[in-house]
Amino acid sequence: MANPQMSCLLTERAATWLALILFVLVVVRALLVHRPLRRALAAAWVFGGAALRYLGRRLRGEGLAAGPREWRLAFERLGPTYIKLGQIIASSTTLFPQRYVAEFRLCLDRVPPEPWHVVRDTICEALGHPPEELFAQVCPTPLASASIAQVHAARGQDDQGHERDLVIKVQRRGLPEQVDADIRILGVGAALLQQLPHLRNANPRGIVQAFDRSIHEELDFLAEAAHMDEFNRILRQLGRDDVCAPQPVWRLCTRTVLTMERLHGISVDDVEALRRRGYPQEWIEERLIAGMHAWFQTLIRYGFFHGDVHAGNLLLLDDGRIGFLDFGIVGRFSPERRRQIADYLVAFASQDFCALARVMVRMGVVDPEVAERNLEAFAEDLRLAYGPLARLSLSEIDYGDILPQIMQVSLRHGTRLPDDFVLVTRQLLYFDRYARLLAPSLNVFGDPRLAVRIAGDLAALG
Repeated sequence: MANPQMSCLLTERAATWLALILFVLVVVRALLVHRPLRRALAAAWVFGGAALRYLGRRLRGEGLAAGPREWRLAFERLGPTYIKLGQIIASSTTLFPQRYVAEFRLCLDRVPPEPWHVVRDTICEALGHPPEELFAQVCPTPLASASIAQVHAARGQDDQGHERDLVIKVQRRGLPEQVDADIRILGVGAALLQQLPHLRNANPRGIVQAFDRSIHEELDFLAEAAHMDEFNRILRQLGRDDVCAPQPVWRLCTRTVLTMERLHGISVDDVEALRRRGYPQEWIEERLIAGMHAWFQTLIRYGFFHGDVHAGNLLLLDDGRIGFLDFGIVGRFSPERRRQIADYLVAFASQDFCALARVMVRMGVVDPEVAERNLEAFAEDLRLAYGPLARLSLSEIDYGDILPQIMQVSLRHGTRLPDDFVLVTRQLLYFDRYARLLAPSLNVFGDPRLAVRIAGDLAALG
């Protein structure tokens, strides 16, 4: 006869095991259904592991060099959203330590690629036919592999029936859902940072919101093809044949696959390759100014500008033109904002800091009531903080001294850049980096050749 106490104990054990199994099933279901939770746990796991490896390497005496590689690998493991953040670090030499900038440059075009069979399936689903039926040649090995997509060389016909070198840009699998989950996680972190007084003016919530908009724009390749056509149309209207974007092949474009003309050239930050070509220094400098002026022209005259000119997206082409790639992110300005940007640049280049203070008030960078009571002091602080950027050559500028002064001005006067101007400022920092590499005697912010041309565009704007 069964012992009642033993039977009760077995029942309690069975109930405990059943409850445990149900708990595990609930957790597993939550992880399967709620992607933000899965991504949050994955991010915590990856960053925690990176921190432990970093500490271990530091204890072994590897020094400060231990950190950049671990964090870059962590960003790559977490995928496209974090890799895009890594690209911002890679192209912002004025904001991040050089050892991190150098390491994160590997995020620009050396992201681990997807296998060819996955890429081929994406092309088949998007275009309705396998790539070997649509192109005369396709190389399974990617030319470049970035956060949003990877690019494969091909040979085939354009929309006019001419055979030419092409590239196929293929979006990574399952991106929209993963990006949405990552943005929710970053939004929570930004909301917490927004509560810290010394970070409030940096507007972390606004930065994440702008990042959210930009990365979702990049996921629509049909929009990107339209942006390239628009850029080339504007250049034709400006009479410029020294700058270009690739021509899309519309019959082979969808939201996830973009086929376009292949531009042959060298990235503007590949100094060694440019030296091997034997290009004269003056010619390189003039080409860089031409590319920058074209960018400013489209902004000032048409309210349209390329919003992601990191090093992988700006080429010095074999035929001497400047080529802009990757139009996933573009900016658009109203006529009033265009005039404000132009006035800002002219005031900066001419070192008229009273005019600079007034245009910053018009732009909403600083509260009008605060500025009106203290406009002269605001202008003087701008002169002290920003003066070296307009006055010195790039080789003479020490951002370690300048950036703290800029931060002090921001805290003292409560300045806060609008989201659209943050996007412009980021591109100026990219151009600043290229100039530091290619033409240290040039000053991007105050070079008269560029300033005079921008002034002419402002006059044409009326």
